[in-house]
Amino acid sequence: MSVVVITGATAGVGKATALRFAAAGYDVGLIARDDHSLEATRAEVANYGVNCHAVSVDVVDAAALSQAAQTLADRLGAIDVWINNAMCTTLAPFYSITDDEFRRVTEVTYLGCVNGTRAAMEHMIPLDRGVIIQIGSALAYRSIPLQSAYCGAKAAIRGFTDALRTELMHERSGVHLAMVQMPGLNTPQFDWARNKFAYSMRPVAPVFQPEVAAEAIFGVAQRPVRELWVGRSTIGAIVGQFLFPGFLDRMMVKKAWEGQMEEALNPPERRDNLTEPVGGEHRVHGRFTPEAKPRAAAITSGVPGKALLGTAALAGLLLIGKCLTRRK
Repeated sequence: MSVVVITGATAGVGKATALRFAAAGYDVGLIARDDHSLEATRAEVANYGVNCHAVSVDVVDAAALSQAAQTLADRLGAIDVWINNAMCTTLAPFYSITDDEFRRVTEVTYLGCVNGTRAAMEHMIPLDRGVIIQIGSALAYRSIPLQSAYCGAKAAIRGFTDALRTELMHERSGVHLAMVQMPGLNTPQFDWARNKFAYSMRPVAPVFQPEVAAEAIFGVAQRPVRELWVGRSTIGAIVGQFLFPGFLDRMMVKKAWEGQMEEALNPPERRDNLTEPVGGEHRVHGRFTPEAKPRAAAITSGVPGKALLGTAALAGLLLIGKCLTRRK
């Protein structure tokens, strides 16, 4: 029986992914902070007839996360797939984000990924096998306003992952490292993220269901790739950032600021999960189901380069043909 471990596993993408792997027969290790939500998710996963064990830990605590990995390996067996999904964010202009808030987003979203990768490698390197998947975002390439801490963290994950991947390649390791860049998703994070505006926050459209992300992650676990870009919006943002970044800067000014807010007011009694979990059973879906798309196109990061090489090769052949024609 194969074993998958998921951080941030009790809501949104993490929970959808846990259920997807359970449906495929994987034993599942769950990591999150809230005991009640962990138990509720564990029960849902167990309904698939697989083994499931949950550990309550904050991914910021590297030693505790390493111990959690050992506990899960002891209970479930050797870890085949590890998914770094835990995140948090703050919606606010940079100048209104405090030092502690910025640090917390960075520690959970970026260093939590680093800590999780280290914990996974402690088990995978000796066995010379395994897949580590970092849950990324189009924002790892194309930043948007009002989420400077989160965008910085996702970009940092990409830089860290690229460096570590080359180290594993140099050692001819059997451990695979992949990153899945996601579009806007219909998850509860927009109800839980710290929001310093008077209006409720939302993902930048278009929005996709969490199951789209879960299916993409599952596919990468079966057939590891360097990066997978999910959704045409993600593909367009990443390719566009390479081709015309200045134009996208101006587009973000016009569309991404208001595009992250709704007309509804932010409830004054609303709690956020920046420092403490929001108690209660966590959900897979957010409140954007009516507009959320159930499917998305996806390409690997190598496709644009191959297309460019193909275009260059075709142009070269046409030029050679033209020259030969002139010689005749």
